[in-house]
Amino acid sequence: MASKRVSALIILIIGIAIGWFVYHGQVAGTKQFRLGLDLSGGTQLTYRADLSNLAGGDAADSLAALQSTIERRVNLFGVAEPIVQTEHSSAVARTSEERLIVELPGVTDTQKAIDLIGQTPVLEFRMLKAGVTLPADISTSTIAASFEPAAITGKDLASAELQFQSGTGLATQPVVVLHFNTAGSKMFAQLTKDNVGRTFGIFLDGIPLSIPVIRESIPDGTAVISGGFTAEEAKTVARNLNYGALPVPITLISTQTVSGTLGTKAVHDGLMAGAIGVLAVMAFMIIWYRLPGLVASIALMLYIVVILLLFQWIPVTLSGAGIAAFILSVGMAVDANVLIFERMKEELRSGKTSTDAIHDGFGRAWPSIRDSNISSMITAVILFWLGSSLVKGFALVFGLGVLVSMLTAITVSRTFLIALGVNAKSGVARFLFSSGINK
Repeated sequence: MASKRVSALIILIIGIAIGWFVYHGQVAGTKQFRLGLDLSGGTQLTYRADLSNLAGGDAADSLAALQSTIERRVNLFGVAEPIVQTEHSSAVARTSEERLIVELPGVTDTQKAIDLIGQTPVLEFRMLKAGVTLPADISTSTIAASFEPAAITGKDLASAELQFQSGTGLATQPVVVLHFNTAGSKMFAQLTKDNVGRTFGIFLDGIPLSIPVIRESIPDGTAVISGGFTAEEAKTVARNLNYGALPVPITLISTQTVSGTLGTKAVHDGLMAGAIGVLAVMAFMIIWYRLPGLVASIALMLYIVVILLLFQWIPVTLSGAGIAAFILSVGMAVDANVLIFERMKEELRSGKTSTDAIHDGFGRAWPSIRDSNISSMITAVILFWLGSSLVKGFALVFGLGVLVSMLTAITVSRTFLIALGVNAKSGVARFLFSSGINK
């Protein structure tokens, strides 16, 4: 009994420490919650990614590179914690397309948000098709008809820089030197090795920068674009490529703006809903289950501070859907206690001592708790795996809630109940361990 009371005291101290840590992180601003666009205000841009010129196996890598490139470009402008993610279009829409969703908290000027993404260049290396004569006038349709799909794209680029190289006579000319990453260097070396004597084009946003003939293999992972630039033009091309050359073209298809005022109101309403929900659940547990209900309420408070700590440190981006999942998980957190307390009541009626009733009640309730939580976790995993970004946030918060609630219901509540050491055979103790209208 003494060891259980020490354990209960340690759990309480840890819970209080976690609660203070979460509160201090919010007040001091050292570890604040990450709020989604609908709560903090800002702009969401949705782009369609054009994968038509890619082989099937390159789609996943190109989308990952696209996401990384846009993140890097947006971060250059100092937007606080932008969220950039890819998403496959819903099957309900009867279309199959890949989308890029960019959320910019704090940016409520739609045009400014679009400018942040800007006309980020699409860099492509495309071989001239065998037997095709290089056309004199190169348009978008001509490029598609005359050149093969891109063999190397912006995802394979590490950096670009302006250099001056000797041209005809003693004059120097500005050029853009491209440095490929490890994978790009290998592909470029193989491409030049296998296609000596063939023509290939270097295109930026569908505009030919250079269409040279491969004279020899280039194994060092660099390519030189000498497109008759002025120094300023070459500098601009290098700068834009360093901002991020997109591996695939993207098209803006929708914008959504949430004002800061609406975001603040959403946070306030969400917090109020959460507080009312928690208080209502605690009130019901205490009124209906009395002393075990009070213990369950304390365990619920510990559950809440642990969940909030996880929200801060994972970190979880909280949206309106996430707050809804959190409120739902509060009910899930006490659901296990209801099962346990009902089993305990049956054990007490059969004449068992309080300690035996607690142990056996938990043991009998465990299979039901386990099965219900496993089914909830399966649902959360499926939602997270197949859902859109909004659904993923809901699923993540809900899944975390289910996992932590199992810990608080099975471990914390049982430890506290046993630590009380109450003999519920008769009198006031019997009343405190009864439930509902029973005495």
